Order: sequence, then structure tokens, then C-alpha cells
Amino acid sequence: MPKLLLQFGGAVIKEVPITKNEITVGRRPDNDVIIDNPTVSGHHCKITLIEDSFVIEDLNSSNGVFVNALKITRSGLKDNDVIGIAKHALKFIDERHPHAPAAEMAPVSNGGPDATMMISPEKQVELAAASIAAVQRKPAVVRVVKGIVDQAEYELKHSSTYIGKSERVQIRIKGTGFFRAAPESAAMIANRPEGYFIVPVKEGYPRLNGRALRQKALLRDGDVIELGGTTLQFEESA
Repeated sequence: MPKLLLQFGGAVIKEVPITKNEITVGRRPDNDVIIDNPTVSGHHCKITLIEDSFVIEDLNSSNGVFVNALKITRSGLKDNDVIGIAKHALKFIDERHPHAPAAEMAPVSNGGPDATMMISPEKQVELAAASIAAVQRKPAVVRVVKGIVDQAEYELKHSSTYIGKSERVQIRIKGTGFFRAAPESAAMIANRPEGYFIVPVKEGYPRLNGRALRQKALLRDGDVIELGGTTLQFEESA
């Protein structure tokens, strides 16, 4: 199960399991993770599960949110990332197995937005088999049509491939304009049993076939992805 380790002065003061699709962090008592410090905003940031990846978003906090010492407005999270909030830190731990989660969670159809239910063992086996098949198939690629990047072509062989300006993403874009402005993490391509999906990390920044992307979309052979001054073309494996 993913979790957060709340740290202060290098010491872990609390462990918080992530049991919902969205949790908030802040000073007010209605947050899932409460940090009682005047330099922390009432609702400082939120962490959201998108597909099977987590994204953190600054909720217009006074003192900002940092991921591995880089200030962000919205960014994907990976195992062992350190989130800086004022004088505190949250270490993100993701121990989920990429192919066969021990306890897969799904929304309850007649419950509230935070209600969850356990998927049956038979369904878990089915999901695991489908995930393994997705990993074993020949990976699709994205080719660089325009822009300056590190490679001319990238294989989408991981379950999640991040695109952005950060040194930690798999596909690095250089940004445009005088200041080379670009999000640290702009989008993520998810490899799923039913196909490849592009998920906006910075909502509205990536464009798919000329349209601003605000929610996940299934990628099809030949689709064009624009991220500022960088243009990529998605190509399915033969």
C-alpha cells in the first residue's frame, strides 16, 4: 500500500497510509494529513491517484510545494520522492507490485466518492494476467517530429512514462521562449492492457491532435502530441 512518511528535522513523526484516490495536506483539521504549523496553508496541496500513478498539486499555498527540492505546481510522484512543505517533509513510499497488487481497490457503484471495495481474488488474477500481457507485448514508440530532446525516438516499455523538463522524467523536453519555460512534469503515457493512454499532469498543457488535453485519452497510431515547442508522434508496434 502506498504511504507517506511525515518528517520533521529528519525524523519520521507519523506514517500515513494512502487509502483513498485523493488526499489533502494542510494545517486545517479537515485534511487527511494535518501539519500544525503557521507556515503551512490551510489546504496546502493534494495528492490524487490517476490510473495507477499519483500526482501532487499545489493548492495555491503561501510557501509552495517542492518535490525533491524543485518547486512545482503539479507533478507526478515516484517511489522515494520527498515532498517539501515549509519545514516539514513527506516521503512518498510506493511498494505496490507493478503486475499483481496484493489488494486492488475499486469504487463502489452505490457508495460515496471515498467508498471502496475489495476486488475478488479471481478478478485480481485476471487483472494481473492482463497486465503481464501488456508488459510482454512489443512496446509502442513516440517519435520526435519537432523540438530538441535527448533522443529521436522513445520506446514506451514502462507502465508509466513521464514527459517534462525535469531531469527525473523519461522524456525530457527543453521548453520554449526566452526562459525555456516548460513544466517539470507535463504529461504521462500509461501502458495498460487495453492500450496506451496519455494523462495530462499539467492540465491543458499537452495537446493531442491539436486539442488541449484536460483528461486522459486513449492513444491511437499516428496521434500527434504537442508539448510547447516539442511535437511527438505515437506509433503502435507492428
